[in-house]
Amino acid sequence: MPAFLHRLGRLAFRRRRRMLALWLALVAAAVLCMTAFGGTGKLDNTFAIPGSESQRALDRMKTDFPTFSGTSAQIVFTATDGQKVTGPADSARIRAALDAAGSAPQVAKVVSPFDAHTISADGTTAVAQVRYEVPQSALEPNALDELKSAVAGANQQGMRVDVGGSAFGNAPSESHRSDIIGVGVALVILTLTFGSLLTAGIPVVTALFGVATAIFGALSLTGTVSISSTAQSLALMIGLAVGIDYALFIVSRHRFHLAHGMEPEESAALAVGTAGSAVVFAGLTVVIAMTGLTVVGIPYLTAMGLAAAGAVLIAVLVATTLLPAVLGFAGTRLTPGPGSRAMRREQAVGGAGEDAVGENVVSTTGDNVLSGTGDNVASGTGEIVASRTSQRVMSRAGEHVAGTAANAAERWFRLVTRRPLLTLVAVVASLGALAWPAHDMRLALPDNGTAPGSSSQRIAFDRVGEKLGPGFNGPLLVLADTSNSSDPTTAAQRVAATIGALPGVATVGKPVANPATQTALIQVIPDSAPSDPATKTLVNTIRDDRAAILRDTGATVQVTGSTAVSVDVAAKLDSALIPFAAVVIGLSLLLLLLVFRSLVVPLKAAAGFLLSIAATLGAVVGVFQLGHLGNLIGVDTTGPVSSFLPIILLAVLFGLAMDYEVFLVSRMRESYLRTGNPLGAVHSGARHSGRVVTAAALIMTSVFAAFLTSDSTMLKQIAFALAAGVLLDAFVIRMAFVPAVLALTRHAAWWLPKWLEQRLPDLDIEGDRLGPVHAVPESVPLTPSTAD
Repeated sequence: MPAFLHRLGRLAFRRRRRMLALWLALVAAAVLCMTAFGGTGKLDNTFAIPGSESQRALDRMKTDFPTFSGTSAQIVFTATDGQKVTGPADSARIRAALDAAGSAPQVAKVVSPFDAHTISADGTTAVAQVRYEVPQSALEPNALDELKSAVAGANQQGMRVDVGGSAFGNAPSESHRSDIIGVGVALVILTLTFGSLLTAGIPVVTALFGVATAIFGALSLTGTVSISSTAQSLALMIGLAVGIDYALFIVSRHRFHLAHGMEPEESAALAVGTAGSAVVFAGLTVVIAMTGLTVVGIPYLTAMGLAAAGAVLIAVLVATTLLPAVLGFAGTRLTPGPGSRAMRREQAVGGAGEDAVGENVVSTTGDNVLSGTGDNVASGTGEIVASRTSQRVMSRAGEHVAGTAANAAERWFRLVTRRPLLTLVAVVASLGALAWPAHDMRLALPDNGTAPGSSSQRIAFDRVGEKLGPGFNGPLLVLADTSNSSDPTTAAQRVAATIGALPGVATVGKPVANPATQTALIQVIPDSAPSDPATKTLVNTIRDDRAAILRDTGATVQVTGSTAVSVDVAAKLDSALIPFAAVVIGLSLLLLLLVFRSLVVPLKAAAGFLLSIAATLGAVVGVFQLGHLGNLIGVDTTGPVSSFLPIILLAVLFGLAMDYEVFLVSRMRESYLRTGNPLGAVHSGARHSGRVVTAAALIMTSVFAAFLTSDSTMLKQIAFALAAGVLLDAFVIRMAFVPAVLALTRHAAWWLPKWLEQRLPDLDIEGDRLGPVHAVPESVPLTPSTAD
């Protein structure tokens, strides 16, 4: 792979105008396809599990009870100034509003509160139901706004009107502000990292190319496949974060080469061949993990996984093709200026023992330096197959050269490895404490109870729960098949009576029968809110009693409705979580075993990954379920964690954690193989990769955190979890846990049984066979002092 990427980087550099034109054409084609075939107006936010009980019942209701099969809205009328909705003036105003609502687009039926008896005991609140024959995703873009406008006439002195219900519960989220905030913060961090606005702008520009291609491409498919607004936002979030990070790794390596005198073309090719190999590996791990979400069998989650995987795959393609072309346009202008802080920093990194000077010295016995005649053999395609010198440094004395100041990352690693056992205990204890709330995590799909406090649907939700009971916000629908009963009408009534006697039931509606199909639909109002565990218990109780109901009435029953769908989705995800986690962790062990040819490194990575996942979930529970510091990010009410969050976090954080593991630990392994000094190798990895990994983690955290401004509770939770996960993984696991474990295990960290080593393929992620990673001009003198 490194040799292929080396040739690809050189080709893109030389044919930069054609490469840029190709990517511009790809973006334009994606925009045209989106305009012709898709668009944001066709996003589908429906939760469903094909084959589940709730979905089978909904499918049958489309023919048996079409007005109940779609989504629904609630119109909540609240009398003020001491009046009651049953008064003549108020009731007339309500009836006029309901007549107007019946004329709104796609409305199938409006159920008056006077007919359904959905009026609060104190007479101040009345709730009307608006039914549609289509799901929320099939509503016209202006359908809900038209409904609000239709009833706005009743919103006068003495009465307040709020519109909510499940039709509003999963509306598309806007993320334009998040894009701008994330890009702006990333640009600031990159400018501080490189000390150059031009260099900082390159990763941002190339990442935007990739994100535009991915998002417009995904939106072009919305006309034929179901893609949710959350899937679009997740792809945008991840594509932007990894796009900037992958470009950062390659540009950082390229700039290092330029600072040591390498020609821009060779520097770009070598950067793509070395750092680009790690980018491809890290990107593919994310793609594999995200694609693995398809096995769960939930279309909503499948779309999220494939959209994010596509965004990451395009980010990898951009980093290995468009980026070297842009580096070609920049030429030597990316070289740090002589005497500048950036130049001193690059030379300090290269001068600390494993710089190009040291790399070209044969050191074990002080032999003379071999000249590089004939050692650098290039193939006809420009592939470098040997280094400029015959061997790399094998210094036993360590790597830090006297007089060369350690950078901040190295100083930190020296601190945490001074007492590695103490560091390890502190990390495990602190992350364990942070993870503790996760043991009480409740999972459910988001509802209007967690919508922004000022929104109409949230006000309606709270008002209904307060005046009519929490169960009115999430009624259950029981579909009874009475075709095998001697008296279908009596059988339906007995089913309703049996369910009404169950614990946790507030009230049961009169069965609505369809004589043609011999089915009946029964509305069940729970005592508890839709996301309350007691409601889930009630759903399971009704399903568990189906055998007794069949024996007593001859009717078969199925429980459906938005609340039952949420229960089925949560159960499906819960059953898939452990197997998926086992696959992800097993994959990480295998991949890291191949890359680092070590037993300790993969086990350490798996342990660190589990710690960061547990701590992140604990932080999510603390903020969103327990309400700690939630007001800082706009969380004005507590509620359960989104059912999708744990499995999405596992998939995404796994791939992102592999980024930092590869870029940081590969430098340590490279140094250890040259010097045989395990502690010096740990410090060397910090010296060469610490600054870049830190910048990459800050960028990714900032991009994710920018999406906390979203009004979507699910997207806000995902953004918080990913931001916290990356922050913990990069700054606690990689910067403390990893060096502490490697310092404790010393030589054992890099040990692999001979029989296993001989059977494992050499992936050469860092491109060692391309030659020295840190190249220096041949004019640099190789003095005895630099060889020691």
